[in-house]
Parts: sequence; C-alpha cells; structure tokens
Amino acid sequence: MNLILLGLPGAGKGTQASRITETYGIPHISTGDMFRAAMKNETPLGKEAKKFIDAGDLVPDEVTNGIVKERLEEADAQNGFLLDGYPRTLNQADALKKALSSSGRTLDNVLYIKVDREILMERLTGRFICSNCGATYHKLFNSTKVEGTCDQCGGHDFYQREDDKPETVERRIEVNEAQTKELAAYYEEEGIVREINGEQDPDSVFDDIRNILK
Repeated sequence: MNLILLGLPGAGKGTQASRITETYGIPHISTGDMFRAAMKNETPLGKEAKKFIDAGDLVPDEVTNGIVKERLEEADAQNGFLLDGYPRTLNQADALKKALSSSGRTLDNVLYIKVDREILMERLTGRFICSNCGATYHKLFNSTKVEGTCDQCGGHDFYQREDDKPETVERRIEVNEAQTKELAAYYEEEGIVREINGEQDPDSVFDDIRNILK
C-alpha cells in the first residue's frame, strides 16, 4: 500500500507513522530521513542537497523530487511506503504522481489526521523544562507530581524553548495549514483523502486508520 500522511504539527503523525510501519511492514519515509540518507551515501542529488542545507537555504523542489524518486525506487519501498512531510507543495505532488506513474504505481490513500487549531496550540505549547536538570514535562500529558516542583531534582525554575512558545507555534501552524489545505484539496479531487479525527486518544486514532486500510 502506498500512503501519504497529512496533518498539522501536533496532530500525532509521528505516533501513527510508527504504528503503521510496524503493523503493515512498509517503510516510513520522511523528507529529513531521505536527505540524510542521500547525503550519507553521497549520491549526486545528495551532494546537491548538501550545498543548499550547508548554506542554510531551502532545497529546491527539483532536487527534493529527485531524492524522493530515488528513495521510492529502493527495494524496501517496492511493496508500499508511507510518505511523511512530502509532498509539501502542488509542484511536489505533481512530481510524485509522475514518479509513481513511471513505475506503474499510484497512491492508495492520503491519511489526513485533523485536529482543531486550539487543541494543537495546547499540545504544542504545553512543554516546559526544568532549568536545573533539564527534565522535560508537559502541562497536559506529563505534568510534575507537585505543581511547580521538578520530580527529578526538586527545582522550582522552569522555562520554555523558543519553538514551544505560543507566538512561534502559531506561526508554524499558519504556514503548515495553508500547505496542508492545498494538498488535501489536490488529493480530494482524486478521491483518495481519508479524514481521521486526531482529537481522540492515539489507540482510537489508529483503530480508525486500520479500518480505512482494510
């Protein structure tokens, strides 16, 4: 089965991707993993991507598309794959369609894990860290046993990473929301988008995914 996993930051894609790959025996292919592998193997496209990454620039679509095509031609992806973080643009979606078509394949499902924006904000801004020992907590999922006191060292001073601050998270969600809506509309035209309620507990989300993949 050939799948794409769609969803905004905080939707729980990572958790579900692990379960899907373990249950169905298909590789979880993320953009970051592909770049790292291509650069490590020093493929021509990997070397090209490295130039942009080292310069702090975005890797152009044509390089990204080429790396994805190479990855999908590897032996472990012949019986199926789960793409995560690609495609990000309509140009990449078109390139993926052509790459699959050239090897007689198509996408089976686009799994779109949907979560309300307010819930995403709660999930993504809830993390806090002990300034003394670095222990990590979450207001919703992993709070300290005693409010304001670190379980590990007893410290009382906590901080949030820049990435977890509300204004940063809001920007991330906005950027990703526009891209995700565009891609969802693109694949809805092909009739392969399957919406999943990501506001449930992870087990229920995965039950829904399994029912779709039956």
